[in-house]
Amino acid sequence: MDRSALEERFNVQLPSSKVLYDRACQVLPSGVTHDARYLTPFPPYIDRAFGSRKWDVDGNEYVDYWMGHGALLLGHAHPKLVQAIQEQVARGTHFGGCHELEIRWAELISQLMPAAEKVRFVGSGTEATHLAMRLARAFTGKTKTIKFAGHFHGWHDAVTSAVIEPDEAPSPGVLRSSLEATISLPPNDSALVEKAIEQDGDVAAVIVEPGGGSWGTIPTTGEFLRELRRVTAQHKVVLIFDEVVTGFRLAPGGAQEYYGVVPDLVCLAKVVAGGLPGGAIAGRREIMELLAFKDDPDWNRRRKIAHQGTFNANPLSAAAGIAVLEEVAKGDCIRQANGLCAQLADGMNEVLQGAGIPGRVYVLGSMFHIALEVEPDDADYRHLVRLAKGPKASELRKAMLLEGVDLMRNGGFLSAAHTADDIDKTIEAFAKILTAKRRMDR
Repeated sequence: MDRSALEERFNVQLPSSKVLYDRACQVLPSGVTHDARYLTPFPPYIDRAFGSRKWDVDGNEYVDYWMGHGALLLGHAHPKLVQAIQEQVARGTHFGGCHELEIRWAELISQLMPAAEKVRFVGSGTEATHLAMRLARAFTGKTKTIKFAGHFHGWHDAVTSAVIEPDEAPSPGVLRSSLEATISLPPNDSALVEKAIEQDGDVAAVIVEPGGGSWGTIPTTGEFLRELRRVTAQHKVVLIFDEVVTGFRLAPGGAQEYYGVVPDLVCLAKVVAGGLPGGAIAGRREIMELLAFKDDPDWNRRRKIAHQGTFNANPLSAAAGIAVLEEVAKGDCIRQANGLCAQLADGMNEVLQGAGIPGRVYVLGSMFHIALEVEPDDADYRHLVRLAKGPKASELRKAMLLEGVDLMRNGGFLSAAHTADDIDKTIEAFAKILTAKRRMDR
């Protein structure tokens, strides 16, 4: 994959995107609104999407594996979702008050998620993890949270460090005092967790991506999660599952159902709001009751956790979430997406093996990851995350874009709208690119 040749093809194939990017750079830092959307020489600008496909402003068609950063389990513009949103728009987009949809939405979450005895809606996944950690501190009377290297929980101060290494520096501007309340450990080692809890004595919570760090780039196991459950229960530490990605995607009941491990609190976003902005935190009744009002002025003033949010349980997001979760409850959409994802990985691994290129494609439910230049049994989390964020992954994404496939650098998400034709097209594009790479390497 020659970089200069790729950039030349970008300019020829996506001229209107180049014009829009130049315009965007005048008003947006680096021309983007999310770090993951940054791409050199410029990203494609999308005009419309339907099912498993999307089209850019130049009319180029792509098999889409972003799926709204994993939010679109049913695919783009699913008819039931579109109808629910259209009907709600006509009734109002923001009531500034309670409405029946928020009750139905919470009921569905409680029915599907084993941990969800009570639900509180928030505006995003970052808000959900932020509130979960505050709840854990208030409930236990302790101050610190254990997180794992490579596990992503949003961009609030306390969780910005250790995205790759346990001692990795956080983003500039993050308060050192916030970081002092976070203990970062290597993933998948429950003995280290127990040791840290016992030695520190001030641990309120352990937060984990139950599907593995960076939405499964760093694989985990059910055994590790079961040990976390044992250790946290034994030491009266709150176990938080960050299911922003895995919630309703691995199974109707999320990773809790998939692995058979029930946390104390669960953080939700993406699929929960049907692809619209929104999220939720749910969990044990006695913890969630810290958000409740009581007939006790002292409680309401000094012990209740204050929580606001202009767009909490927004009617549009609620309507979208209900439409999607009713489909999730049937299970068919999850089975469809999972089955196609396994077929895709098998085909891509055959390409790698046939080309004699070290690497592997591995899956978790309907999520897949591409790791080039690794041996099949490589499980070093530092290596895997660096590959996922490195230049090779970026070059692969650009090459695949030019062949009509849009990856999330190191992999992507499937939906129930993907088809066998999408899988075949993706495997063919992958083979074409790797064959060209092998010729160049000789």
